[in-house]
Amino acid sequence: MRVNEDRNRESLRDIAVEDLVDHYIHTELSESADWHSLATRIVYRAFLRRWVRPYWGETSIYSIRTIAVERWLRWLRRADGNLLADSTKAKIRSLLSALFNHAIRYEWFDQGKNPITLVRQSAKRQKTPEVLEIFEIQSLLQELNSCFRLMVILDVTTGLRRSELFALKWRDADFSNLQLDVQRSIYLGKTGKCKTEASRKPIPLDERVAADLWLWKEASKYREADDWMFASPHTNGSRPFWPDAVLQKVIRPAALKAGIRKVIGWHTFRRTYSTLLIANDENVKVVQELMRHANSRSTLEIYSQARMEEKRRAQQRVVQAIFPDEVDVQAPMIQGALMTGYLERRSTG
Repeated sequence: MRVNEDRNRESLRDIAVEDLVDHYIHTELSESADWHSLATRIVYRAFLRRWVRPYWGETSIYSIRTIAVERWLRWLRRADGNLLADSTKAKIRSLLSALFNHAIRYEWFDQGKNPITLVRQSAKRQKTPEVLEIFEIQSLLQELNSCFRLMVILDVTTGLRRSELFALKWRDADFSNLQLDVQRSIYLGKTGKCKTEASRKPIPLDERVAADLWLWKEASKYREADDWMFASPHTNGSRPFWPDAVLQKVIRPAALKAGIRKVIGWHTFRRTYSTLLIANDENVKVVQELMRHANSRSTLEIYSQARMEEKRRAQQRVVQAIFPDEVDVQAPMIQGALMTGYLERRSTG
């Protein structure tokens, strides 16, 4: 290293993006790369092979320019011809940045010369993700039975990711200490490690939820320590239920019967859990630990939403502080006037 420390390695040979992609997949996304979860490895490989390699493959890594990448991201489309969501483009941009940081680590680029660093790409969502109200959760649970009801209960009271929920085995349930030990994840039928180190922390289990879980264990045909908690009878217990099939055939039809018109996914329950914790004024650090996030930024900015009732009460406290006497006297009068006006419009409408 000392002999070569002043040598310009960039001039040794040209490197195509497709070679960099292959090297990155081989070293960072292989089965032995346990610093990434299974789902992350699969998604990253798909992004690289679906979008990055076909367009940039033959381009030299030294010819990549910031503005060119921005323009390319702007017009990326899905298989159906529609533009990719900004959030997906932002993930591809982050992956490209990681790809060129990989080149820097192997000294094919100089430090500080990542061309993706200044690429601008919004991660704005097309719509606000759905969360469920308490009465909606209760209505949904009334329409479910057997293990499917328990799946929703566990998800909405622990915030488990779907890959973790369906990867649970009975030995992961510690009924003595009322906790779940998250040891693995499952994605597209393949079992791997959890997303992050924080994801592998134990999860507290409420007594009522633990009781329901115990009753399901007693009723299940597959109750041995190494059996899947939600083993599919269609595979004689060799595999857990398929998450997408349960969602499409059981959860969403039950939600429609319950009068819920929101589009529900497995992540809806995780977002709902985080939002309810914040609404209960729980300590942010506690919420972060319960969600098993690496930092509180994800907890507050991505998963949690302020509900209208909490925002209204917070606003009212400010108004009451400014007009303490007037609010007490005028509030009933104003509410009465608003209700009278509403009834009159309704009767004439």
